[in-house]
Amino acid sequence: MMLSPDQPDSDHPWAQSDPESVLNEMKVGCVSDEPGDGEGKTRAIAPQTLSREEKRRRRRATAKYRSAHATRERIRVEAFNVAFAELRKLLPTLPPDKKLSKIEILRLAICYISYLNHVLDV
Repeated sequence: MMLSPDQPDSDHPWAQSDPESVLNEMKVGCVSDEPGDGEGKTRAIAPQTLSREEKRRRRRATAKYRSAHATRERIRVEAFNVAFAELRKLLPTLPPDKKLSKIEILRLAICYISYLNHVLDV
């Protein structure tokens, strides 16, 4: 990490209050002053050990993962809509082709099941 006299003290790693975060900052942000390939490169002193959550977050950030997730979600939503369409076919309504929302289908199904239970009890 290159330091300059213009930098405010709060930007220095040792100005942070937590010693562990200072150590992590120094490990991750270490810049080599060696001339290699004509430019300084950032490298870690020790191999990074990522927590399970950080690994999951990085894996989810890839385009391949997002594409696969979007495909799975599309299939799930399609199956969900098919199930609602099948339930809708079983429910009696006055105009048989009346368009109902999902909540209306559920409420009508509850009422219809109650009605059928009442008919069986009588």
